[in-house]
Amino acid sequence: MNIKLSPNPKTGRTYLSIVRSYRDKATGKNRAATIKSIGYIDELSKTYADPIAHFKEIAQQMTAEENEKKILNLKINMGEVLIEDSAGRKNFGYAAIVKIYHELGLNEFLNNKARWEPFKYNTNSIMLLLVISRLLSPGSKKKAFEEKGRYFERFDFELEDIYRALSHYAKLSTELQRHMNEQISARYGRDTKTVYYDVTNYYFEIDRPDELRKYGFSKENRHSPIVQMGLAMDADGIPLHHQLFEGNKLDKETFRSVIGEVRRNYNTGRIVVVADMGIITGDNIYYLTGGKNLNGYVLSFSVRGGAKDFKEYILNEEGYTDAKGEPVTQDSDFKIKSRKTPREINVTMADGRTQKKTVHEKQVVFYSRKYADKAKAERGELIKKASDFVSNPQKYNRATSYGAAKYIKNIEFNKETGEVVANGKTPVLDYDKLSEEEKYDGYYAVVTSEMHMSNNEIIDTYRGLWEIEETFKVTKETLETRPVYVSREEHIRAHFLACFIALVIIRLIRKLIDKAFSTEKIIDALNKISCSNEYENIFLFDYRTEVTNVISNALDIDFSKKRLYLSEIKNILAECKK
Repeated sequence: MNIKLSPNPKTGRTYLSIVRSYRDKATGKNRAATIKSIGYIDELSKTYADPIAHFKEIAQQMTAEENEKKILNLKINMGEVLIEDSAGRKNFGYAAIVKIYHELGLNEFLNNKARWEPFKYNTNSIMLLLVISRLLSPGSKKKAFEEKGRYFERFDFELEDIYRALSHYAKLSTELQRHMNEQISARYGRDTKTVYYDVTNYYFEIDRPDELRKYGFSKENRHSPIVQMGLAMDADGIPLHHQLFEGNKLDKETFRSVIGEVRRNYNTGRIVVVADMGIITGDNIYYLTGGKNLNGYVLSFSVRGGAKDFKEYILNEEGYTDAKGEPVTQDSDFKIKSRKTPREINVTMADGRTQKKTVHEKQVVFYSRKYADKAKAERGELIKKASDFVSNPQKYNRATSYGAAKYIKNIEFNKETGEVVANGKTPVLDYDKLSEEEKYDGYYAVVTSEMHMSNNEIIDTYRGLWEIEETFKVTKETLETRPVYVSREEHIRAHFLACFIALVIIRLIRKLIDKAFSTEKIIDALNKISCSNEYENIFLFDYRTEVTNVISNALDIDFSKKRLYLSEIKNILAECKK
């Protein structure tokens, strides 16, 4: 505690008080709370020779007395033994997850939606457990239930209630995602001028496909039924909206469903969609830019699959410069050029017929020697596999020959089993294809409707797409979205919804700490902010790092104390739920 002098300019007098410093949770600024009002110095001087020195000493004494109350003497029985099946270790880092969960208003949303339902279990409490568990201890719903005692929450429900609640969540998925977007926009701000879109899939180790889990192109080269997930993210890498599709749905066919939902219901205004070449079709481009939908795009464009004049433009050295706009030499590691040109696209009309439409776009082509060397090395591995395939075709099928098969002539695969079909022809390497592909090693192309953007701006915008690729990696590896331990379609959809909520929360935490640490480091730190019951209702903590300090400051949750009473822990959690 300290003394505070408050001069009054009108009277010329100074008022003396004792104050305690604290941090304002709303503004993050240091404030002072008045503990004791003393009086005006001129009047106090009649009683005390030096009022300031006198009351400074009293403030120090008050501080010492307050600190003395914090000291507790414990008697420890060194012979005490643990009760059998003791598991007293509890996590407290989940308070950060709870805070964002409640700031998103998920508790109010779920409680309101359950108000008129006949079931008795608490759907908000169940979802909170599923989200916390997905981030800190991913696994099955059964595992989440068995570990619910790890947290300072009253999870008063049974395992069967979790499975029953999944069907309820599946019905709410779209509406809940819209609600989350509204809360994020209001509380944290959203930048939706640029929207990133990509598709991935998740495999299921089941014997037969069903209505949702179907055979399709697995991005992990597995011959298993899959589901497709389309995901849209904002410019900060915070997920906007996700949607599940049947496993045999093509990437390009998911685009209008997800982006249409974002455009109609997420109050984005005009957007520029950034996506990979698997999404680029005439229909999708026209959907964005044609008619009244005057939105934009930044899309990767196939170099090897381009028209003849485009390939000639790429290989023509005229017009290339380095990143600074200077002329390039034969030994340059990087070069770039662009042109504004009309391009014809094929668009499917309402009556099913195809019409040619013209789009005016900017085409940016760049070359990187690093990418060229990488492409050469990767092709080298594929050529080895292709050569072995030619010598031993019986060792391979469509899945195991993935990538290498395109360099082999005279091969066929069974459409259902993927096995090599004996067609009477001898497999041989396709040297013409190899030679043609080598010409374009290191060249990349991006096309955009945004004519005003500079080449570097276009490339930087496109490179932001790595964030969504990283997001998919986080879902598959860190959050362990797979394997999926449920089988009914509505349960599968609810599972991915819980994963989506967990992903949004961890991305928001990362945004609040200015991306100072990776998702993996944040989750690791939150997991390690744990404690043990040291004595009666006192809990002992043993983990504090730079990561926990940054999270603590950003979310205004004090993770620095070595000991806390149970009542103090509950008070902190209660504050996180306001």
